[in-house]
Amino acid sequence: MARSQSPLDPQDRNACPRPPLALHPVRAVVTGGAGFIGSHLVEELLGRGDAVHVVDDLSTGCIDNLAAVATHPKLRVTVASVADPLVAARLCQDADIIFHLAGVVGVQRLATEPLAVMQCNLHSTERVVAAAAAAKVPVLLTSSSEVYGDGQVPFREQDPVRPGATEGLRGGYACAKAMGEWLAFGHAEQTGLPVVVVRLFNTVGPRQSGDHGMVLPRFVAQALRGDAITVYGDGEQTRCFAHVGEVVKALADLAMAPGAAGRVFNVGSEIETSVWQLAQLVRERANSRSPIVRVPFAEVFPVGFVDPIRRVPSLVRLRATIGWAPSAQLSAIVDELVAAGRAELGVAGAASVR
Repeated sequence: MARSQSPLDPQDRNACPRPPLALHPVRAVVTGGAGFIGSHLVEELLGRGDAVHVVDDLSTGCIDNLAAVATHPKLRVTVASVADPLVAARLCQDADIIFHLAGVVGVQRLATEPLAVMQCNLHSTERVVAAAAAAKVPVLLTSSSEVYGDGQVPFREQDPVRPGATEGLRGGYACAKAMGEWLAFGHAEQTGLPVVVVRLFNTVGPRQSGDHGMVLPRFVAQALRGDAITVYGDGEQTRCFAHVGEVVKALADLAMAPGAAGRVFNVGSEIETSVWQLAQLVRERANSRSPIVRVPFAEVFPVGFVDPIRRVPSLVRLRATIGWAPSAQLSAIVDELVAAGRAELGVAGAASVR
């Protein structure tokens, strides 16, 4: 659905208008397309009439995430790693645009496998943007709000990134993501590769797993089982939660938006909720008796692992470019996940709920 555009934000008034990365319908490649966000993006693009080629090594994704579109005539799936230069080169064949989402996510994985997380995220992006530049295929690259580190909120795209000290593991993830952005823009400068970079904030919704530290699905599962809802730290840290359905619509809209190429965009919600408030909301909406328990960071993460106090995006640039921003109510998102969790776990009448 077409949306009217708002005037550019003040700091972008002198930006030179550029054509969109592509125009629907397209032949799109989605790396990491069997993952949580990737699979929703695949459904969004197919719904817009695009042909979609998913490339995923299934290291964190799951082919079942594509069950709803498994038989779609315009869907093709390749199980392979885009960190392989030959795979990266092949995915550019017959492609009009690449949505690069492949990577390793989750603070739990970062705490236990920091080297693998940093190397995978950097090398996969390095291979994809190099192959895309050689084939002259535009790229929408998903990055992370982690690159802002302990910067001033709300985070604005043009502000310097502050990923942190090299002695801290979390900063390594942020630097790998930031370096991926610089590599993409380096190719844009030297080869003319059309690039849009999207910094995703806390994205939540169906199919998200709590296995790697994702807070909302973990809380929902704990509440439905009647287990203690475990809040790491004091719970006063705030996050902004956006529904995955709105996030992938924003990705697709940015790829087709005039003036987006060559720029960074925050995509997420701007409504802050503390982790403690989130735990209370989940317990209430799940009608659960689960206690909420604070767990010191030192019992969960390595010594020195830090959690940013606030992470809030500025969405001025996003609204100015596509005319809207994610706005789904967190309570409605929690209700959706509680209903899905009950169906999956079979706990609708379990003793863990009243």
